[in-house]
Amino acid sequence: MPKAAIFAGLFVPISVRAVIWIIALIWMGMACILNARRCNRTHCRYTGPYYLAMIVPVMALGVGLVTVGIFGWIGLGVIILGGSGLIWWATERVWGKFS
Repeated sequence: MPKAAIFAGLFVPISVRAVIWIIALIWMGMACILNARRCNRTHCRYTGPYYLAMIVPVMALGVGLVTVGIFGWIGLGVIILGGSGLIWWATERVWGKFS
């Protein structure tokens, strides 16, 4: 659901988009951190902090500290979602599903 909100956020004004993305990133980050504590899933220990760290560039774009067009936002979305997929794949490939 948060990933769908990130996609849907591309179609709203920048200030609303930033709020939607920040809420989605907090949701996914906290879910991963809690899941890592609950079941010790390997990728969750890394994707949780990653999602929370991705709030910083979203805030920078949201407040206009860095100005980019829609392609910049799409690129950031790809980095966020693609990066978490890469982290998931790499960590579980190296250390296993549970560690």
